Amino acid sequence: MRAENHTPGREPLDASGLRRAALRPDGLWREIEVVPSTGSTNADLLARARRGESAGVVLAAEEQVAGRGRMGRSWVSPPRAALTFSFLLNPAVPPARRGWLPLLTGVAVAAAVTEVTGVQARLKWPNDVLAGHVLAGEGKLAGILAEAAGDAVVVGVGLNVSTEPAELSRLLAGPGPGALPATSLRAAGATALDRQDILLAILSGFERWYSAWQQAGGDPDRSGLRQEYVRWSATIGRTVRAELPGGQALSGPAAGVDSDGRLLVRVSSGAEVPVAAADVVHLR
Repeated sequence: MRAENHTPGREPLDASGLRRAALRPDGLWREIEVVPSTGSTNADLLARARRGESAGVVLAAEEQVAGRGRMGRSWVSPPRAALTFSFLLNPAVPPARRGWLPLLTGVAVAAAVTEVTGVQARLKWPNDVLAGHVLAGEGKLAGILAEAAGDAVVVGVGLNVSTEPAELSRLLAGPGPGALPATSLRAAGATALDRQDILLAILSGFERWYSAWQQAGGDPDRSGLRQEYVRWSATIGRTVRAELPGGQALSGPAAGVDSDGRLLVRVSSGAEVPVAAADVVHLR
């Protein structure tokens, strides 16, 4: 039985219940662990991958005190106010196609959030999950970070669930023009805040898309992943500015994503320039 907690959305995760619901003999996930607190679930699994840990481990933390994101951003949250978890993978696809992993994870998170909580989620390339609309102002619900250790890849997710407005104001988003204000499912008007249900839906959706993507050799079209990503994207079709490493920038409509998961920006010449790493600003 789940432990009682009087704050909606902040009931402790039930590791045994997660295992019963998500682990199958022929499935992707072979272990689910929940720890009270850690610095970073990504760092923990990367260290285990370097020691030879096999793929299929999910590590969730009720509190993460040294979480990190892209572009040197920090990520912190009150205990049990968020879902903070990582999983260890060994994708059997060409290395260049691994750029799809954050996008695939985003599809799973956005679909789970929308289905379970009633909050319409959208994706900002390459690794943010948003709530809201450009006309009313967008807020960042979640961030995704994929990191490699040899042939292994660790993907981490931080999703604000029950965080209150006063708590959101203290979250550390870090520098960068593409950084959006933090929001949470509670602040976005969620009809349900059960972290257990949300996590199970994310793991189920990820497993389904990951299996299809691997069976297609990482091909985003044969697996259907590119079409599904575009459906959830808040970036494609928008005019954006991509701030590139080294201080350069590209501006123009985001025309799509290529076979390696890179954002295609249509510049003034009409060419579609692939962007692999950038801080993307939605202009309109």
